[in-house]
Amino acid sequence: MASLQSLRGMADLLPGQIGLWQHVEARAREHFRRSGITEIRTPLLEVTELFARGIGEATDVVGKEMYTFLDRGERSCTLRPEGTASVVRAAIQHGLLSQGAQRLWYGGPMFRYERPQAGRLRQFHQIGVELLGFADACSDVEAIAIAWDLLDELGLGGLALELNSLGSSEDRVRYREQLVTWLEQRRDQLDADSQARIHTNPLRVLDAKHPDTQALLAEAPSLASALSDASQARFAAVQQALTALGIPFVLNPRLVRGLDYYGHTAFEITSSQLGAQATVCGGGRYDGLVQQLGGPATPAIGWALGMERLVLLLSQAERPAAALDLYVVSRGEAAATAALALARLCRQAGLAVERDATGSAFAKQFKRADRSGARWAAVIGEQEAADGLVGLQDLRASEPAGDRRLGPVELVEALQAARGRP
Repeated sequence: MASLQSLRGMADLLPGQIGLWQHVEARAREHFRRSGITEIRTPLLEVTELFARGIGEATDVVGKEMYTFLDRGERSCTLRPEGTASVVRAAIQHGLLSQGAQRLWYGGPMFRYERPQAGRLRQFHQIGVELLGFADACSDVEAIAIAWDLLDELGLGGLALELNSLGSSEDRVRYREQLVTWLEQRRDQLDADSQARIHTNPLRVLDAKHPDTQALLAEAPSLASALSDASQARFAAVQQALTALGIPFVLNPRLVRGLDYYGHTAFEITSSQLGAQATVCGGGRYDGLVQQLGGPATPAIGWALGMERLVLLLSQAERPAAALDLYVVSRGEAAATAALALARLCRQAGLAVERDATGSAFAKQFKRADRSGARWAAVIGEQEAADGLVGLQDLRASEPAGDRRLGPVELVEALQAARGRP
């Protein structure tokens, strides 16, 4: 019988990988706490209409990439392809917006049926921030700064911020007419995907990856030229505030993002360490989405970062493993019982402990202790068990040293002191 395998694009996170994920999640949680942003958790499964209405039926996400099916009640359901629409739906449904502006963050798996590649899977994970009820340009900059500072705090190198303004809905209607006319005149020179988007989602043509289309678009009308005076002034205020905070940026007039709900500020944070899949974090302003999903008119801005890409980058840098405090080795029945009691005592004292349960030769157990990353090894043999003592050995000492023999309580106190704890 053939062994079962995970579905393509659905990856397991193994014990050797999970430490870095937990490190990122813990730093993000603390970063958001300091920023006054609270967590919200939404279901993985939503009614399909939420994403069709919120993201836009003409987008690639809705048209090509969603995992959609009928449940037993004949309702069309979709595994969430992104987090913003779900957060907005929850805020409307539970009346959060009637309580004032909301500063929310979320994390978890998303699902899109697209071609898997490095840093991009069909089940992927995001951490995102949504600021609901904030209208001013400084709120755009605050959202960007929160993302920028988190990535910097995590030690990610080669960061660059790309910035654009998509203007108001009126600006985009005016620009769309200009762009469609221009594209129609050059239809035969466009790649097939761009031809299909001319009337369904023409702004996405600006983000085409085909080299011939990219070269042609250099002569396309500019969205910046279609911005009203008010939109231009707003975008200038965003740039001035970023400069005041010392966050460098480059203007990218082709940056449109892939979802219909964006307007005004759009941005991406990229890393030069990731090659073609350079975007680590992206987002923008979506003032019309709340009302579009049935809520009150509410300005909002948000972003999401991709965990797979971020972890891929961070794993390329040298960083210390999340080591255990203690690895307990034992030999003999009485020693195994004493080892179990010691491990429990240490864990209750806040120490990270692994107990070797194999009962194999001490030499083999010490090899596993060294591979575990633990700083210390506790050694319990028949004599130690009889004496009520434990041998303590420093696995990271530059020169081999003999065991210190301590009582269990003394051992706990010695390890806590070594960690700089009272």
